Order: sequence, then structure tokens, then C-alpha cells
Amino acid sequence: MTDSPIWHPFTQHGLEEPIPLVTHGDGALLHTADGRAVIDAISSWWVTTHGHSHPRIVAAIADQAHKLDQVIFAGWTHEPAETLAEGLRQIMPESLTRVFFSDSGSTSVEVALKMALGFWHARGEARHRIVVMQHSYHGDTIGAMSVGARGVFNRPYEPLLFDVARVPFPAAGAEQASLDALEALCRAGDVAAFIVEPLVLGAGGMLIYGADTLQAMRQICAAHGVLFIADEVMTAWGRTGTLLACEQAEIAPDILCLSKGLTGGAIPLAVTMASEAVFQAHWSQDRARMFFHSSSYTANPIACAAANANLAIWREEPVLARVANLAAQQTAWIDTLAHSCPFENGRALGTIAALDLKSSGQGGYMNNLAPRLMAFFRERDVLLRPLGNTVYVMPPYCITPEQLDVVWNAIGEAVLAF
Repeated sequence: MTDSPIWHPFTQHGLEEPIPLVTHGDGALLHTADGRAVIDAISSWWVTTHGHSHPRIVAAIADQAHKLDQVIFAGWTHEPAETLAEGLRQIMPESLTRVFFSDSGSTSVEVALKMALGFWHARGEARHRIVVMQHSYHGDTIGAMSVGARGVFNRPYEPLLFDVARVPFPAAGAEQASLDALEALCRAGDVAAFIVEPLVLGAGGMLIYGADTLQAMRQICAAHGVLFIADEVMTAWGRTGTLLACEQAEIAPDILCLSKGLTGGAIPLAVTMASEAVFQAHWSQDRARMFFHSSSYTANPIACAAANANLAIWREEPVLARVANLAAQQTAWIDTLAHSCPFENGRALGTIAALDLKSSGQGGYMNNLAPRLMAFFRERDVLLRPLGNTVYVMPPYCITPEQLDVVWNAIGEAVLAF
């Protein structure tokens, strides 16, 4: 038993696995109390885009902390939030005219679902069904769990979750079956919204599907008046090679969820962006029709200042060029290792690269290779957190080629060890 009172997320403390103490970070490195420099090859759960303790973001946080740390956002506003909302309007799809602030990816999804249901309620139409994609993951709050895959993640909480309709994942060669299922569900007339992770399903195993399929899904929803929710919490901010994954399908959603890289990963913040139609459905002189959602820290000024610094980096620095260079390196490594005997299903999209280690054990997230692989990589000063037998690399954009070589060489060594 550890002496620490901390209960860590996604950690089985009964296994008594070591929990390193991180003292500071810079660039793609995390430094530990025992003097190790660990390469953060998963951007600390997919949040860190430009690198740890990025000077521009750190400076913006410090400056804002001296001015205004927190203020109620119900009926009040502040300059960092106003600047951020305008900045997002300039770079996000033109049809997304409204910006609603929250605290995390999960809460941005909760907000999106409530917006969608509120939209149809305000119009007096009995649309209440939510459609999701097989293997999806949208967070760990109740609504977000409800629209995610059912299984070991949420089995104890099943009584709290609401029912959803599912379409099969559009795996290569099975795209039409997924589209046909979505078409049939939307045709029924009671679907409020379809929520999807564009192009890649993260926690579901880094499953990648085509932009043409995503575009066709958007068209089906539009044809039947179904609201299209894009959960870009993980896929935005360059992860898939473009600012938004939706860009590659040349689509704009009705509702967009953003978090993680919104602040460069430095501090929690999320937004849910909505079309004018969704906003106007809630607009009224009747107070009972307002959008009932908030949290104490909605649009925290310090978090907004960090996000504004991130937007400035995107405007003023060659971020997409860095993304392209990293994507090319990732693809080259996948090409090198994907055909090794113990590996299968090598795949890459933008800065995300993944492959599956062949295993005879239980499939999916609970494959018993995961903790053994994590320990193996930790001993080599590499932070990787496999999804079961799926090993993926999703590093900060500042990682050097030499650091990336260390990461992929460690993965190659795992072939011999497992």
C-alpha cells in the first residue's frame, strides 16, 4: 500500500505499480524526483501540443493571474474570454457562431448533448434519440459515458446511462454498412443528434476511418435534419494533420466540442461551439427557456489567457509545418515496424501512429499486455500507455527526431521482450 492518500485515475492500486513523482517538464520531457528525463510520447493524455511549460503560455498564465484570477461568468464577462471567443470564431467553421465555455472534454460533450436536446424541445418536436458510433469514447461523466461504448469502463454505472442507437464502425470495406445503418436510423424521424469522433476513435483503439465516410455521414444527417456533433476534443489542434479533423472531410458540424489542446494542454478549459440556429432555439424573453448549464469555473480568466496564447502560437508560428514533419516521421516508423512479425494493423493519421501487438490474451483495453508494456517503456524512460495490446504514439509537436527515435526503438525492443 502506498502512503499517499491520492486515488489516481485509471489506476488499480491493488497492483502496487510504481507511480513516478514528476517535478517539472520542458518540451517533450518530464523530469522525475529520482533524476530521470522521460520522453512524453503521448502528450500526457493527448493534451500537450507545443510542449510542456511553453514560455508563451506560461507567461500568459502568470500575467493574467496578477490581473483577474476568477469571476462569475453568469451575466458577467471579461477580456480573456471575449478575445478567445473572437479568436475561435476567426479560425473555426464560419457557421459556428456561438461559443459556450466549460471545463473539460467530458463537460463539452455534456453541453453538446444538452444543446441538441434543448434545440428540439424548444421547437416542440419529439426528437430525443442520440446516435453514436460503435467503439466510441466521449468521456467519463454520465452523459458522455452514455454515448460511448459500453463495457468494462462503465458497467457498474449502467443503471444511470441512457439508451442510444449505434452504427457499426466504418472499417475498411464495411463503410457502406455503417452509412446504411445511419440512414435507416435518421429516417425514423426521432433522432436528435449524431455524435462522432471525426476520422479516429481514440480510446476505442486508435481506429481510423476515411474522410469520405465522415463527409457522407454529415450529408445523411443534414438530409434528415439531424444535428451533427463533432467531438474534436482529441482530434483537433493538429493531431490529425489539420486544425480540425472535419476539415479533411470538408464539413462543418452543427455543434463542435473542443478541449485538450485548446490551451496547448497547460490548463483545463473546454468550449462547445454551436450554430446560430442552435443558439436561437434557446433565445427567448422567457427565463424558463434559457440554457441551464454552468460550472463555478466557466471561462476561468487564467485558462482563457492560456488559450489565447495558444491561438497566438497558431497564428504566428509554423505549427502545421511542425505537424507535417512529425507526421512524416511517424509514418516512416510505422512503415518500418508495421510488418514485423509480432505487429499488425499499422496505421497513422497526422501525428497519431498506432499498431497492434499480436496477443492470445483478452482483447481490447483489458488485454494483460498493457501493464507489462507500460512497465517496459517506463524502465526505458519513455511514457507510453498502450490501449490493451494497441501501442500508439502521439507526442508533442516539439519532439526532436532523436527523441522520437528513442520512443520507436523502445517499441521495437518490445517485440523481443513480448
